[in-house]
Amino acid sequence: MSETVTVTTLNDDSTFDAYVARPADTPRAAILVIQEIFGVNAGIRRKCDKLAEDGYLAIAPDLFWRLEPGVELDPDVEPEFQRALDLMGKFNQDQGIRDIEATIHHIREKEGVAKVGCVGYCLGGRLAYMTAARTDVDASVGYYGVGIDGLLGEKHAIANPLLLHIPTEDGFVDKDTQKAMHEGLDDYSKVTLYDYEGLDHGFATEFGKRRADEAAQLADGRTSEFFAQHLGG
Repeated sequence: MSETVTVTTLNDDSTFDAYVARPADTPRAAILVIQEIFGVNAGIRRKCDKLAEDGYLAIAPDLFWRLEPGVELDPDVEPEFQRALDLMGKFNQDQGIRDIEATIHHIREKEGVAKVGCVGYCLGGRLAYMTAARTDVDASVGYYGVGIDGLLGEKHAIANPLLLHIPTEDGFVDKDTQKAMHEGLDDYSKVTLYDYEGLDHGFATEFGKRRADEAAQLADGRTSEFFAQHLGG
């Protein structure tokens, strides 16, 4: 069962929408799904639906609501891809983390689910790292997160487990950035990194040209095991 719910901001002065997919039975835990630069589109909603099929309450907040509420873009359509890049450039990531934190509060207080994980893709992969460092989320997963080398100074604040999926031929994350991520995080006990040789950004998308099915299934299987281990249920 899916629906749109309203989440209240941390300072109680506004609200934004979030897509929710509910499991058939009592949730084993909750997972917050963090969008790519394309908004809460069909692919992100499908991520939520699959998590609900696995027994989780899944919720994807509309993080671009301050720029353009309800935006849904297709990465395979060039003008929409360019529009997504423009939105990413305007997006306030620190504010986005506060909205993610508000969503975590919503899950625990309004939905009554105490254990909360998050999983993010692209921009969302970066935000998943920031969520791990800046909130009390119980477990975090980032797929092809961008610019994480610039966030390594925050790793000391990561208190709960974080898993990062890194395609080695990522057009948005160069080799030097990947090297910095490994050098900065490989010896940190809270963080696990997996490399995917020869794969590009977006390989685990649900729909479209970017998907690499075998690698996506491998990464998603690792994510599933990670959440089962750290969220319980």
